[in-house]
Amino acid sequence: QVQLVESGGGLVQAGGSLRLSCAASRSILSINVMGWYRQAPEKERELVAAITSGGTTNYKDSVKGRFTISRDITKNVVYLQMNSLKPEDTAVYYCNSQFPYSWGQGTQVTVSS
Repeated sequence: QVQLVESGGGLVQAGGSLRLSCAASRSILSINVMGWYRQAPEKERELVAAITSGGTTNYKDSVKGRFTISRDITKNVVYLQMNSLKPEDTAVYYCNSQFPYSWGQGTQVTVSS
């Protein structure tokens, strides 16, 4: 089992940056995949970025070149650096682990135009 706690959301103007953090209660190297998802109002939750225990990353096409997922294995934290933010990036962002399977509580990101 693992508990995930996100932080770092907020309000930012278009073109700005935010960094989200996800702190895990166990070694992230013992978790197959860590990912960031987001859910905008009246839309389905979608994968934004993920990183495997081996360090392989993948991204949603619309965030490639703007977002970067990384990790600090000494702190058991996964980050999502978000640059050149757009209003359409506005959503609640959730940290996810597989496997073990778990979700964080979510953090709101709002990008104003």
